[in-house]
Amino acid sequence: MPASGPQTPALHVVIRADAAPAIGTGHVMRCLTLADRLRALGAVVRFICRAHGGHLSDLIAARGFAVDLLPAPDATFAAPGHAGWLGATQAQDAADTLALLSGQRPDWLIVDHYGIDETWQRLLRPAVGHILVIDDLADRVHDCDVLLDQNLAPAGAARYDGLVPAHCARLCGPRYALLRAEFAAARAALAARDGSVRRLFVFLGGADQHNDTGSVLAALAGMDNIETDVVIGGANPHHAALARQCAALPGVRLHRQVDNVAALMAQADLAIGAGGGAMWERCSVGLPTIALALAENQRPGCTALADIGGTLYLGESGPDNGARLAAALQVARTSPGLLRHMSATGLALVDGQGADRVARRLVAQGLADSLTLRRATMADCDDIHAWRNAEAIRRVSGDTRPVALEAHREWFAKVLTDTERVLLLGEIDGRAAGVLRYDRSGAQATVSVYLTPAYLGKGIGPALLAQGSAWVARHWPGVDTIEAVIRPDNLASSAAFASAGYRHEFDIYRQRIQA
Repeated sequence: MPASGPQTPALHVVIRADAAPAIGTGHVMRCLTLADRLRALGAVVRFICRAHGGHLSDLIAARGFAVDLLPAPDATFAAPGHAGWLGATQAQDAADTLALLSGQRPDWLIVDHYGIDETWQRLLRPAVGHILVIDDLADRVHDCDVLLDQNLAPAGAARYDGLVPAHCARLCGPRYALLRAEFAAARAALAARDGSVRRLFVFLGGADQHNDTGSVLAALAGMDNIETDVVIGGANPHHAALARQCAALPGVRLHRQVDNVAALMAQADLAIGAGGGAMWERCSVGLPTIALALAENQRPGCTALADIGGTLYLGESGPDNGARLAAALQVARTSPGLLRHMSATGLALVDGQGADRVARRLVAQGLADSLTLRRATMADCDDIHAWRNAEAIRRVSGDTRPVALEAHREWFAKVLTDTERVLLLGEIDGRAAGVLRYDRSGAQATVSVYLTPAYLGKGIGPALLAQGSAWVARHWPGVDTIEAVIRPDNLASSAAFASAGYRHEFDIYRQRIQA
């Protein structure tokens, strides 16, 4: 990214998320990770949480964020499914949240709550700039501008077809996993794994309401001595009993609400853990895992990761945990090749940069809101030639060779008069930000796109593509499909197209032969 370029204003961000024994701590914890990254980019972040038991407001405040509590849940409130987790009706929760906003209009409202859907979001919509929803259930309709689902699912972003507005950008997959910076640091210093098991890591969630940690420790009691780190959250209601269990097992250490989880994972050779966000943490440091699903929403991610060989998944936690874990540990300790494969799969899937990608996407929204399109003219010819020949652009282009200026001018003049082609220039505050070219053939158009060097890495690619699609819809009404050809190593471009609603459908194989 260039050292100079357009500056983005500081953002005002409000996060609505809850923690409670029934909800767990994961929603608040991943929002804290995103909040840390947003603050590092200059944003001002504030949390709004309902005063459930175990609401974590002290932890949020200790991390340096303002936090306001909604009234404690009405003990008589009841609702089916996840709606009951809100502790109030969506209308009441929305009214309480609006009252805390006190007329202030945040640039972004981030919502991470299974009990909230479009009903709540539409009530807040007039009072905020944009809405980001963090979800992984894909079971309800949202009114949002960006949808974040960090989990692995065979259907990918298509899970949300019909559940989010057409303009909504979908950030789906472990590429966007909200991991703390410590995981990227641990990954950078990671030693090669040989598949042997000398050290075990155990973590079954911050709340661990049903004491799955205890059942794992019971299973370990019958194993040969193995050095083991057991991590529990500060709100774990079973910590006293777990401390006694750990003390009775040689080589087993108990860690409560520690801040070096990434280092402990990196030092371990095998983990026993749950699905959810911790699964992507383990993948980021290549830690092979025996996984249990502790909640319904963890099953799809665990299954998807197991299907590609990324984990040894035992199904849902239950009374037979001990027998299943003992058998799985025996397999893992005698299968170094299996553990190396799981490690490599996890490392390839999660690079630990997801929080940064999401935060930059939100910061870029101010730029995207200012983005406009216009047709290119001959006056743009030489500038577009310079951008097209920039090394950063050519490196990811289909044809990486520089183009001579005279040849470019000849081609440019033809394009401007070709009714089946159009060149569009994206501008932000009058400054060129990106170039789109559409080639029409019947009902299909092919798009070629790049950002100008000043806007590389600013996160405006999806917005540029969305505006281009809208232009095609307005001016070429017979076109019903737009396709793009992307180099397989151009992950940033692939992510931008996916976020803009494009689907990966085909791979192209090419052989160059002598004439």
